[in-house]
Amino acid sequence: MNPNAPLVISSGDPAGIGPDLVLALPQALPNTRFVLLGDLAVLEQRAQLLGLDVTLAEWQPGAPLPKGSTPVWHCPAGVSVTPGQPDPATAASTLTMLSRAIDGCLDGTFSAMVTAPLAKSVICDGADPHFTGHTEYLAARSNTERVVMMLATEGLRVALATTHLPLRNVADAITQESLTTTLRILHTDLRQRFHIEQPRILVLGLNPHAGEDGHLGMEEITTITPALDALRAQGFTLTGPLPADTAFTPHLLETHDAVLAMYHDQGLPVLKYAGFGNAINITLGLPFLRTSVDHGTAFSLAGTGKANVGSLVADTKLAQQLVQGHPES
Repeated sequence: MNPNAPLVISSGDPAGIGPDLVLALPQALPNTRFVLLGDLAVLEQRAQLLGLDVTLAEWQPGAPLPKGSTPVWHCPAGVSVTPGQPDPATAASTLTMLSRAIDGCLDGTFSAMVTAPLAKSVICDGADPHFTGHTEYLAARSNTERVVMMLATEGLRVALATTHLPLRNVADAITQESLTTTLRILHTDLRQRFHIEQPRILVLGLNPHAGEDGHLGMEEITTITPALDALRAQGFTLTGPLPADTAFTPHLLETHDAVLAMYHDQGLPVLKYAGFGNAINITLGLPFLRTSVDHGTAFSLAGTGKANVGSLVADTKLAQQLVQGHPES
């Protein structure tokens, strides 16, 4: 990471609320140095529609950041964009934004990346039928074998052992090897990025009641517990596997630094209930820092002025804090 470089912020699907959100950042975070990625004309039109007093200036890598205006690395959408009306013809432009952000973080042009929401279906229909999400794309583009998705809000961090998988595929995806790798990444990033000397991680079971001693499933006995025991022998502080329905209680959360859930909808509903609109999505294990919003494109809110900018502001603040080595989340 180059802590002296600006952040880069991709504006997401141009027909969604991404442009609305990134255009609010200059006023919300006037002392933060960043470059926006997006179609300059789309951003200017959206600012006018929303009545925002923001001055945008086209920027290219290698040029100094302009004074008194917000730099935009122009990524043409390819077609005319109407707020609230997603168009697969814009998918290639959205992937270009991500690729530029990734490459810029890898070569030191940017200190970290922050991403506004995109729509997986739009990317699949218009550019890559195998696209499964931001997280997986960032890993593939940066040649990272394994990454971990973690969301954070005040007093709670939840990481995922699996991400965007159909539920029927989850059990097969959880192996001792994959769990070990996930926990190592989570442990390392909690230490290196969040400066937690000895992370305390609470691990959920896969099955109801954490398998009920094998009566409701064997994965806790055959897979999860052996992986945890091996890491405990190496000095990891791990609790579990615990039943998911009783793990998110104050006395447990207060004594742990993160929770590892086995699948997407096991852990994230609790976190989003606790902090939706202000939660932060952090991709662990990448060779650069990436944060993102905790919500989707909300096409129905695009251009209405009703989009909540809280999550993107929180993402950007945390990215800057982590770059500077002063995490507060």
